[in-house]
Amino acid sequence: MNVSPTIALFPEASFGAALNCVGIAQELRRQGARPVFICHPGFTGIFAEYGFMEYHLTAATAPSAPSSERHWEEFLNTHLPNFNLSPSEQIKSYVVPTWDAIVDSAIAVEDSLRDILAQIRPDVVLLDNVIMFPAIANAGPPWVRVVSCAETEIPDPAVPPYLSGLDPADTAACAAFRKAYVAATRRTHRRYNAFRRKCGLPALPGEIFLENSAHLNLLLAPAGVRYDRANPLPADRFVYLEGCVRRESPFDLPHFPAETGPVIYTSFGSLGALDTALIQRLIAAFEAIPARFIVNAGGYIDSYHRVPDNVHLGDWFPQPSVVARSDLFIHHGGNNSFCEALFHGVPSLIMPYCWDGHDNAQRAAQSRVGKWVNRTGWTPESLREDIASLLADSEMRARLCGISARMRRQPGPEKAADAILGLQRRALRLTRPKGTGNAPL
Repeated sequence: MNVSPTIALFPEASFGAALNCVGIAQELRRQGARPVFICHPGFTGIFAEYGFMEYHLTAATAPSAPSSERHWEEFLNTHLPNFNLSPSEQIKSYVVPTWDAIVDSAIAVEDSLRDILAQIRPDVVLLDNVIMFPAIANAGPPWVRVVSCAETEIPDPAVPPYLSGLDPADTAACAAFRKAYVAATRRTHRRYNAFRRKCGLPALPGEIFLENSAHLNLLLAPAGVRYDRANPLPADRFVYLEGCVRRESPFDLPHFPAETGPVIYTSFGSLGALDTALIQRLIAAFEAIPARFIVNAGGYIDSYHRVPDNVHLGDWFPQPSVVARSDLFIHHGGNNSFCEALFHGVPSLIMPYCWDGHDNAQRAAQSRVGKWVNRTGWTPESLREDIASLLADSEMRARLCGISARMRRQPGPEKAADAILGLQRRALRLTRPKGTGNAPL
């Protein structure tokens, strides 16, 4: 009897992780598996739009528990001024409160997650989060860690500290950042470890909120921008993906009064769309640049009352398909956006504001696949010069063309699905009673 293995995917409450998992789920489905999604509050319907079954978490009642999309919007609005700070300044002002909120989330959904896993009874669980949920570790089936942030999330002496945006060669700055990060997050980390111990899991060391899986770990770190680690990750448990670009609906370029000039796509993700002041300032600067701009305004499109003829606004775009039609991508350094730009051989102009956007901006500039621009330090004139230089850089184009060709030869979703289903088959052989033969899946 052929039985389709059930793969439960549990991305964090961000569109980057969610859409990365969609790419993997599409390939799992193509290969005959049954992928289903576990959704944080506020993400209902996102995965159903791609044809996947959803199971919805409910948060336990607690004063500090984030229980809705509105909570996170208010949280981010509160911290919007902190996006103008340097990565080291953000440790106390933004990173610590964010870790506090993430720990609150893990605690709040633990009971619901345990019940859902008992209902699904998955063969494998994919965890694309930055924190371990004890219900996953205790559920029984093998679990896969998906690192859809920058690879800096997994520490190494030759890799800059997570969220630092530092050059690894600057060893003094890296050491100072690590020390400050561990000290600032200590209280939150102790609270999280107390929760882990209560759930039967061992404590984690100072800067770690999520352990590596003993079974399989997937890293979205294309070879063209990957670090040479001092301690290489074991190949039997760590699989590098050349990005994980999902299949999306086709995109036709909108009509512009002037149908000439390069196409430049601008999107700062669901988080960055909150910063309407920055996007409005960019739109004003775009008016004087001889190019066609497609701008993702997210849910705040009604905030823009004057839009130049060479700018097209939208509240949502099938991003991989738009990037494929673009000559330049202006974004926040989210790992999905960065990988999509690399996959399609498009240079990046990165204006990071938080989290691993700083790390990807540094890596893009160091690897010469893009440029890092401070989100407050630019002028209309400097922006125009940066755009012109990126569009004219033939050496960068050639480098990106090579990276793109490699990524297309080794599609991330296909490699991820192969590894996941390979794990599932190995787990099945270990649990099958002797003498039952090799029944097909």
